[in-house]
Amino acid sequence: MARSAAIGMLAAGFRDAAAGRDWERLGALAKALAPQLAALAARGPWSAAELAALARLRAAHDDAAAACAEALEHLGQRLAEMRNNKDGWMAYALASETESA
Repeated sequence: MARSAAIGMLAAGFRDAAAGRDWERLGALAKALAPQLAALAARGPWSAAELAALARLRAAHDDAAAACAEALEHLGQRLAEMRNNKDGWMAYALASETESA
């Protein structure tokens, strides 16, 4: 497979996983990225088209990292809300428990 096509497939994988919020796949892609790029680089100097494909891969990777950061921020906010409302939930649970008894 041509290096440009292989790099394009890597970029598409990052875009698809980020768009689908498939964090496990995104982690696997990120873990495999360095060895795959090293294998591609071992084939010789990069052409202009391959360098352009690498730039698109970097952009896809950066976008995926931003999606991860956004999801992490959202999750942190949700956990903070849950922590802040913990006493209310416990009071509600205790009140519901005594009403059914």
